[in-house]
Amino acid sequence: MLALRTTPWPLVAVFTAGYLPPYLLPTTVGRLDTGLPLSATQAGAVGSALLLSSASAGFLLASRVERAGARTLARFGLALAFLGYGAASLTTAVPAVVAGAVLGGFGSGTATTVAATRIAAERDPHRASTAGLLSVSALAGAVYLTVPHLGRSHGLPLAAIALTALAVWPLTGRLPAGTGTSPAARTASGPLPHRRSGLVLAVTVLCWSLVQNSLWGVSGRIGLTQAGLGDAALGLVFAVALGAGLMGVLVAGALGPRLGRAMPVGAGTALIAGCIVVSASATTPTAFATGEIAWNTLYPVVLSYLIGLAASLDARGRWAVLVGSASSLGTAAGPLAGSVLSAQAGYAGMGLVLAGGLLLVAVPMTAVALHTGGRPLLPGTIRRRGGTPAALVAAATGTPSGAVPEVGAAEQSVVEIDVDAPALAVRGAYDTAGPRQAAAAPGPGPG
Repeated sequence: MLALRTTPWPLVAVFTAGYLPPYLLPTTVGRLDTGLPLSATQAGAVGSALLLSSASAGFLLASRVERAGARTLARFGLALAFLGYGAASLTTAVPAVVAGAVLGGFGSGTATTVAATRIAAERDPHRASTAGLLSVSALAGAVYLTVPHLGRSHGLPLAAIALTALAVWPLTGRLPAGTGTSPAARTASGPLPHRRSGLVLAVTVLCWSLVQNSLWGVSGRIGLTQAGLGDAALGLVFAVALGAGLMGVLVAGALGPRLGRAMPVGAGTALIAGCIVVSASATTPTAFATGEIAWNTLYPVVLSYLIGLAASLDARGRWAVLVGSASSLGTAAGPLAGSVLSAQAGYAGMGLVLAGGLLLVAVPMTAVALHTGGRPLLPGTIRRRGGTPAALVAAATGTPSGAVPEVGAAEQSVVEIDVDAPALAVRGAYDTAGPRQAAAAPGPGPG
């Protein structure tokens, strides 16, 4: 359960404002296509430009949040988002719409950068990211339910994003004006830790997000042209799908670290691949709704664990920002990639290609989760004679109670778990000479 007293709600609000544009991508791109003299591919390119601008903000500002202050950068980003998206919503001149979307995208990316940095400094990054995903999913669902009843203007989704940025502005007063990290995080200066794992995670998350948004960017057209839904029915499907995503995020928040990160990331990604095939090949409203709802239930669950995994690599939040920006790059390329793939191979063929790519990137992502985050000691994962040392490791690393097997658990091979902890002084290393007691020197657990 999310603890109301410990959840940083101003940070959650900034997270929501920054993440809302990707969540509204289908309706934003669809309305640019129908409300302006743009082809489907051109509308997808505008969506990609918006998200590319958002990603660039993360790469530029990843190391500057502490120096500038979270409050200052958040207000700067929200102001750009309000001005850019607001201007784009009020004009029908294509160059002005593109310029406003790009400006607003940079503002959204700035807000996302602040949120990612501060989430990494939280005692429980997974709880904060889960609360943010709950908030943005609920708001996006409300927009999908409301916008179809307000007309066909291209500016309605853009106006919703601009108004969200304006509403969040007053809450930034509770963000820190100086350093954006906790006292413990300030000591973690120097080069980036876990460089290899961080780079692998960044590249795979980029591909993961590209796949997700290749389908998300054309989901509206699949529903309208292939599955035979009307505009209002399509909005209802998206709203229900995002509502199902809320339930998925609640489940992820309740589970927390109990399953580790490897299982949700690996198995969740494989299930998403199946949902993509169903949704992309749907020719009836029922099949389309089933695929979209199942997909949107799983997507935020896996995303919350990926955000937590990136945050765990560096307490200063640098990997969280860089991985998030890489994700934004994939998100940015998604609409255009989906448009091109669907034009060349059809929607069903596009779904098969995307699903195959998703299964490929699931392997290295899962490996990073296993290598850097470890996994809880669930019953049956260690031998009987390793029970006592494993219990000590679990207690030292915060493994949930009840996860360590009792004596009599099934015989399996020993799993080595790397624990990042300061070395304990060994008295025998500096005591008088003499025979050393067997229990005085730490060593590897029983084999």
